[in-house]
Amino acid sequence: MSVLIKIIQLILSLSILVVIHEFGHFIASRIFGVRVEKFYMFFDWKFSIFRCKKVNGAWKFKFFCKNEPEKYVKVGDKFEPVDLNSLPEDDWRRAEDTTEFGLGWVPLGGYCKIAGMVDESMDEGQLSQDPQPWEFRTKPAWQRLIIMIGGVCMNVILAFLIYIGLIASYGEQYITTEEVNKYGITVDSLGYNLGLRDGDKILTVDGKYIEDFNQIQMELLLENTSYIEVERDGLKETVVLPEDAVKQIIQHRSAFISARTPFVVGGFVNGSYAEKGGVLKNDRIIGINDVETPYFQDFRKAITEYSDHDIDLKVVRENDTLLLNVHVGGDATIGVYAANVFQISTKEYSFWQAIPRGFKKTGKELSDYWKQLKLIFNPKTKAYESLGGFITIGSIFPETFIWEQFWRMTAFLSIILAVMNILPIPGLDGGHVLFLIWEVITRRKPSDKFLERATMIGFIFLMMLMIYVNGNDIIRLFR
Repeated sequence: MSVLIKIIQLILSLSILVVIHEFGHFIASRIFGVRVEKFYMFFDWKFSIFRCKKVNGAWKFKFFCKNEPEKYVKVGDKFEPVDLNSLPEDDWRRAEDTTEFGLGWVPLGGYCKIAGMVDESMDEGQLSQDPQPWEFRTKPAWQRLIIMIGGVCMNVILAFLIYIGLIASYGEQYITTEEVNKYGITVDSLGYNLGLRDGDKILTVDGKYIEDFNQIQMELLLENTSYIEVERDGLKETVVLPEDAVKQIIQHRSAFISARTPFVVGGFVNGSYAEKGGVLKNDRIIGINDVETPYFQDFRKAITEYSDHDIDLKVVRENDTLLLNVHVGGDATIGVYAANVFQISTKEYSFWQAIPRGFKKTGKELSDYWKQLKLIFNPKTKAYESLGGFITIGSIFPETFIWEQFWRMTAFLSIILAVMNILPIPGLDGGHVLFLIWEVITRRKPSDKFLERATMIGFIFLMMLMIYVNGNDIIRLFR
């Protein structure tokens, strides 16, 4: 059931993002008098689930139908336009100046088909005709440029609006580094190799204090950090990171620094062995038999040695230290939830305060993702090996439908979509922008034939990339 909920959230989120993105192209096209022939959510290969169009002043609707016939037929090596006057009055092809809206059946995105534009549809019939004043290709370069960046702009605006709503509604919650430093950090094998130790208290990263503890790992990944200042056993030390630290962090694919916490009992699962053994809520677990486990992380390591055995569990209850006989399950657990011992810091904002904060948040997310993208194209980091497709994207959604988390993920994906689409790759918006900038600088417009070939190459590259990233997902499932 949790997988289904993740899939529903993924499809809903991507649907919102695609519609908003394509609406950016649509509204910019209409402003400059360019016809938009189709506006579709999902792809309508061969047929569509639903479609509608205004024909002869009235809206017409169709469900589960084949695509409309093309307006051009191939005669020999040339395309000839169909005589629209010979068509029935209710034939949708006669209404050339209105847009067909629809829902396709392939849930992999959507599109906005702009008249006279060389895109992945490869509409040779239309492009073989004489240019018309209502086509994309006849408009000035600056208008075509605005039309092409319209989708990216709408995705950035969407993320900005979502962040305003989230910040105004929920504020910003985080655990401060100062709060974590009450007990210090705990590290896994990677953290240890980088020079950190359990109990270290992080003071600065490259001389900068990071207030939000959860941002420290992102700082290490994106800012080419060279050293971390820590307090260790009461003394200040400088941990110099190895040159390949970023590569190691990327390949690790999981958190390597976390907050070290005392194991305070917050609750019990049904049939808890600990509860049956006399453990109470708010007890602090500090040992197993003769092994001291002052922190939760120590307990997790030690308990694995006692699977399906009885143990003497040492707990502190108020001012007393007790030994309780508790059975350990076959999965090396005693049925206890750990309580949160950290104070969560919350910054609250009014709606008007949330606007500049949302703007700053959007800018930071754009900057951070752009830096991540640069890592992917850096062969030294091998970050491309960590790329993922729809399974990876779907996994970031929670297992239950929580609107706050859904909108946070949607805003984040909107930033990703904006950055990815502006890359100068033929077939993406950024490819069209690249050719338009070339046209503005050189005052020479690339030929339609060149654009067709470039778009085809870009489309093939994108398909190969899709196969690669989704292939990575499938391979990880079997590891």
